[in-house]
Amino acid sequence: MLLDSQRRDRRLAELARLCRARGVPLRYGDREALDRLARGNQGAVARTAVRGYASEEEALEGDAGRRLVIVLDGVEDPQNLGAVLRVADGVGAGVILPERGSAPLSEAVARSSAGAVERVRIARVGNLRRLLDRLKEQGFRVVGLEAAGTDLYRVDLTGDLALVLGAEGRGMRRLVREGCDVVARLPMRGKLASLNVATAAAAAAYEAVRQRDFSGRPEDSGGRPGNP
Repeated sequence: MLLDSQRRDRRLAELARLCRARGVPLRYGDREALDRLARGNQGAVARTAVRGYASEEEALEGDAGRRLVIVLDGVEDPQNLGAVLRVADGVGAGVILPERGSAPLSEAVARSSAGAVERVRIARVGNLRRLLDRLKEQGFRVVGLEAAGTDLYRVDLTGDLALVLGAEGRGMRRLVREGCDVVARLPMRGKLASLNVATAAAAAAYEAVRQRDFSGRPEDSGGRPGNP
């Protein structure tokens, strides 16, 4: 729910109280921000999800020792969230989002996910740091992605794994970073310091797939598919 930050009347105050009581994420913005979402509004705009959220337990389903989950620390751009969901569908991962500071499962997310929003197990939690602690108690290794860290290709990504990616621009919050077992980086050979969050998620998740499913397998003769 987005409320007009310049209005101070009883109706909006009551609406805000009801949102907090029922756990509805609440944000404030200026009039222009509300008008961009819905013209003719009366100081409040609700963005509804295209589907319901799964439970935390459902997001973590899978065979023990092979579970994979992508944790997003405040990704607010719907196109980026949709692209990450598409990656999650490709690698068979669940996705966990914070209740606040994350794009809702909107039509824009659905479009950019190419339908993956309907197939991926997506959960919301109130406190990401506590989630990471619970994951470690359950045997997950928690690997955060950030520009300053160990080379990702030197990190063991087998076993139950949680990949943590931060928001656009600011990256992971301090407490979330401190909750990771290791912070890793993707090697950057050009002048850019980082990748788009969805691109980084794809690179890291598929490195996990490679380590789990293809590491140590003999190559085809000649290195080309289809050779006897």
